[in-house]
Amino acid sequence: MQVTTRWTNKVPAVTFAFWLIKILSTTVGETGADFLAVNAGFGTLVTNCTMALFLAGALGLQLTSRRHIPWIYWLTVVLVSIVGTQITDLLTDGLGISLYLSTAVFAILLGLIFAIWYRKERTLSIKDINSLPRELFYWAAILCTFALGTAAGDLATEALGLGFQWGVFVFGVLIILTAAAWQLGANATLAFWVAYILTRPLGAALGDLLSQATTYGGLGFGAMGTSALFLLVIVALVAIAQRQAMHTDPAH
Repeated sequence: MQVTTRWTNKVPAVTFAFWLIKILSTTVGETGADFLAVNAGFGTLVTNCTMALFLAGALGLQLTSRRHIPWIYWLTVVLVSIVGTQITDLLTDGLGISLYLSTAVFAILLGLIFAIWYRKERTLSIKDINSLPRELFYWAAILCTFALGTAAGDLATEALGLGFQWGVFVFGVLIILTAAAWQLGANATLAFWVAYILTRPLGAALGDLLSQATTYGGLGFGAMGTSALFLLVIVALVAIAQRQAMHTDPAH
């Protein structure tokens, strides 16, 4: 289709702010889902359906725009984070599926998405998300990374007994090692996707560490306080990105 050739890249530049917002978004996904379902009293079913509808709306806005709009992009990421968490929780808590199995299934599914994406487009680079097919592959991969990261994070911190504090440390170190490998010449696209997957369990472990009661190994700030604080920081960072985008966009 001719209209896709007029799209610009729909993914923001990978900067320190990008990774900071990403980690904060994953933490909000972990604590926000718990807050809505438990603390706010909406229940799992209502929360899951509501967040799925919100995500569908945000994705609609994201897919119909032909350029990168920061607030739409990051709203979609936050909602994908929440829904990805809900998918894993549904499989684990609702259907009783082992975290070992769900982690393996999501890893295989993500591998299949990447394989089909590369076969069709010959690239997995986020610098070239400039057509509808590529963006559909991109968001499918993003949703899968959140579900995989949630399952892997819960597997490490709960099933394997790593705990929240060690979870933050271990996944943080793995991200640092990934960044170091990239600096030493590792493939940039591969390093990006590895880091993107790892930030999900890092954010989940950080969210649990801050929100869970001290009797469970957390710091006891609560899901509402943690979610509210991180959302405020996300909003501030996205507002700065939106302002910069408006100044650099020729349409403005």
